[in-house]
Amino acid sequence: MDIGKMRDRVTLEERVQTKDSMGAQHNAWAPFATVWGQVQPLSGREYFAAGAEQSEITARIRIRYRSGITAAHRAVVNGVVYSIANVIDTDNRHAELQLMCYTGSNDG
Repeated sequence: MDIGKMRDRVTLEERVQTKDSMGAQHNAWAPFATVWGQVQPLSGREYFAAGAEQSEITARIRIRYRSGITAAHRAVVNGVVYSIANVIDTDNRHAELQLMCYTGSNDG
């Protein structure tokens, strides 16, 4: 793992339940951790859905190992929201995580 390439500030968020003033519960996103990472775009595409042009980007976000991160979390980098599809513990050594992500069609 080349730490020098981890120049992006990655905020990992988790879904939490909140209550409004009337007592109704709502889903919201709250910060889980903010770490240094490397965002590597893998592919992108544009398509038409529901009569509008859409775009989708897949990316790999590399961060130092941190326990507790799952596909239920999401990552935010420079205002871009990435849904996490898969979390890979590189070589099962607990040194690095690769977050396989997508954005565009479903912002988290």
